[in-house]
Amino acid sequence: MKRRSVLKSIGSIGSLLLAPSISFASIATERRPVLRIAHLTDVHLKNYSDAPQRFAKCLHHVQQQSPKIELILNGGDIVYDMNKEQLNTINEQWKLTHSIMKQECSIPVQYCLGNHDIWWNENNKGQTIYGKQYSMEQLQLPKPYYSFLKSGWKFIILDSVHLDIDHTWYIGKLGDEQFTWLKNELKDTPAGTPILVMSHIPILTATLMIEDDIVNKWEMLGGDMHTDTAKIITLFYQYPNVKLCLSGHIHLRDKVVYNNITYICNGAVSGAWWNGNKRETAAGYGLIDLYADGHFEEQYINY
Repeated sequence: MKRRSVLKSIGSIGSLLLAPSISFASIATERRPVLRIAHLTDVHLKNYSDAPQRFAKCLHHVQQQSPKIELILNGGDIVYDMNKEQLNTINEQWKLTHSIMKQECSIPVQYCLGNHDIWWNENNKGQTIYGKQYSMEQLQLPKPYYSFLKSGWKFIILDSVHLDIDHTWYIGKLGDEQFTWLKNELKDTPAGTPILVMSHIPILTATLMIEDDIVNKWEMLGGDMHTDTAKIITLFYQYPNVKLCLSGHIHLRDKVVYNNITYICNGAVSGAWWNGNKRETAAGYGLIDLYADGHFEEQYINY
């Protein structure tokens, strides 16, 4: 009888010990990332300084990550430069881009436009080479800004590059039409759906304080950071499900957390335009794990 009592007690203890294991397994499942993405920006691709081979190496590095990356976000400046280049040069850069992506990359890619993906001429003369239309056709984008859903997250891709009012240079901004669209996108997104925003030009960054040849004097140029930053962050403040904003453009890596939103400016795949590091930032890409509850883990990878 005593032996049976002891065995019964051991069985009860065993049941108690099993219960936490089930709970821990459940927690582990909940904490597993729902999506792993890579943020590649500022590739500046052309047949120059072994850039094609080095870009292919970067793509291979991305595809060798474990767990596997399921989506690439390309942050713009896809080709080396389109600004007032000869048409045959522009065609060659895009042809090279398509060739490498087809041969060396099996991961889906979502793009936004950078300033080097635009032929800046205020009079387009009815030709698609001018402005953004050429690159939009190359990337099969019906509009330069858009959104999509994947793995429970909403992704908002912004068009942050526009001509200044004097039509001589570009500045970072959304413009009235796109800002209204962004407001509606945020309004129409359920509060429980976390949001990731990608732009080419940073919405908010600290990198401008370490530009070369500036000592105790900071100059914020309209082409280096959004000129409508205050307006955008005020809008974001109304939507706590905006979690992460990714950008590039500066070729430097930084992370700024403001009002519980993380703004990450990642370094360039091309580094300093395929000539080594840009200051202390090596050529690389961002690696980001997204979770169902809206939190994320990220790191910068020097490939």
